[in-house]
Amino acid sequence: MTSSFGESSPSGFSGFSDFSDPAGAAHPEHASAGPPPGCPAHQGRRPAPLYGPDLDGDGLPALYERLRAEHGPVAPVALAPGVHAWLVLGYRELLRLAREEQDFSHDPRRWNLLREGRVPADSPIMAFVGWRPALMFADGRQHRRMRAAVADALAQVNGHELRRMVRTTAEHLIESFASRREADLVPHYAHKLPIRVIAQMLGVDDRTGLQLAEAIAGTAAASADSANASRRMGQILMALIQEKRRQPGDDVTSRLLAHPAGLGDEEVLHNIVVMIVAGNQTTKNWIATTLRVLLTDPALRSSLTGGHLTVDDALDLVLWRFPPTQNFPARYATRDLRFGGQDIRAGDMLVLGLAAANTDPEVLPEDGRPVTGNRAHVAFSAGPHTCPAQDPARLIARTAVDTIRHHLPDMELAVPEEQLAWASSPWTKGLAALPVRFTTPRPSDASPTGAPTSATAHTPAHADTSGSGDPR
Repeated sequence: MTSSFGESSPSGFSGFSDFSDPAGAAHPEHASAGPPPGCPAHQGRRPAPLYGPDLDGDGLPALYERLRAEHGPVAPVALAPGVHAWLVLGYRELLRLAREEQDFSHDPRRWNLLREGRVPADSPIMAFVGWRPALMFADGRQHRRMRAAVADALAQVNGHELRRMVRTTAEHLIESFASRREADLVPHYAHKLPIRVIAQMLGVDDRTGLQLAEAIAGTAAASADSANASRRMGQILMALIQEKRRQPGDDVTSRLLAHPAGLGDEEVLHNIVVMIVAGNQTTKNWIATTLRVLLTDPALRSSLTGGHLTVDDALDLVLWRFPPTQNFPARYATRDLRFGGQDIRAGDMLVLGLAAANTDPEVLPEDGRPVTGNRAHVAFSAGPHTCPAQDPARLIARTAVDTIRHHLPDMELAVPEEQLAWASSPWTKGLAALPVRFTTPRPSDASPTGAPTSATAHTPAHADTSGSGDPR
C-alpha cells in the first residue's frame, strides 16, 4: 500500500499525530547523536542518505544500482540524519520480507532506534511510522481483522458506478481547462481526480469533499499549517463517522462501521486515513506517469491506438518501470538473523525497495524489459499486506486515462520531454508538472470505454472488465 506521501515527507500523515500521538516517540533532547552498536554505521558501512532535495525520480534508479553493486540485495541507508535502516533491493528478498511476519513485523513499536530514544519526536520519519490503530501497523490476527473489514468494504463498491463516478469527475475537470487549450495535467487533473472520487466512495457530500481535499493537501504540504490541516482532516472524518453511525448509506464508511470485525470509531478513522493516503498520491502519480509515457513514446501510443495494447498494458508498464511508490517503510526484524548477506539485529527497520526490486536483474528477462501482461511486479507490495485497494485504484487510473484520451485526442507535450521534472522524494515517484496543449476537445457525448452511464447491475470494483486478466 502506498500513500498520499507529501513530496518533502514520507507520507501525508504529516501533523496527523496532533490528534493521535505515535507511541514511543523520543523527545529531541533525549536523542543520541551516535549510531547504536550493531547498526549499519557500526558495521563498517556508510549508510547512503535516502533523503534530501537531490533525490528525485531521475536520480533514484542510479542510486539503487550503485547500492546493489556495493552491498547486494540489502543495503544500509539513512532515512534522516542519524536514522539508519536497511533498504531491501532484491526481488526475492523483498518477497520474503513482505511474506514472513514471524521474522519481519509491521509494528513500529518493535523499532530498536525508537525504543532506545534515538528518534526525535519531530523527525519527519515519525509522521509515517508512528504506530496507529490501522491495518498497516498490525500483524497476525489483528491485521487480518482490520484488513477483512477494509477489503470487504472495497469489494462491495459497484464497478459500473465507480467508473461512471470517475468519468463524470474527469469530464468536469477537463471542462474546467478545455477553453484554454493548454493545461498542466498534474495539478489540474491527476492531482484533483483521485481524492474527489475517494471522497464520494466514503460517502462524503460535494461540499465536505472539497473541504476534505483541502485538508489533505494541507497536511501533505509539510508546511507551517500542516498541523492545523491535519486536525481539520481528523475533525471532518470523525464527523463523517458519527453521521454514518446515525444514518448509514451505501458507502465504504458505512460498510466499515457495520462490518462483523467490530471496528471502533478510532480504528475506522485511522483505516480511512490509510485508504485516503494510499489511494490519493499513488493514483495521482500512476495517472500522470501513464499519460507522460503515452505522450513521449510514439510506438506505445501507436500500439494503443491500433488496439495491439490496452490501457491496462500501459498502466502495468508504469508499475514495472516507474512505480508510484518507490520505497515503503517498514518492517522490523523480530530476531537477529542473516538476511540478504547482511547481519540484521532484532528491531532493525527494513524498508521495502519496491522500485529497486522491480528492476532486479535476477528476475527480469535478459533484455531487462518486463513482458507485456506480466503483473508479477511488487508495486502494490506482497504478502499479507498487499494493497487491498489495487483493483479500484486500477479502475480509477484506467478510466482517468481513457477519458482524457477520448476528449483530448490530439493532446501533446507543451515542453520538450527532457524538461519534464520529477518531484523530489525518496518515497514516491511523481511528476512535478506535465504541461500539455491541445485543440478543441470532443464533446462529452459518450463513454470512452463503452460503459453504461449508470449502473444496471452490481459489478464489484475488483472485476476485470479490460480483457487483460492477471497471468500469474
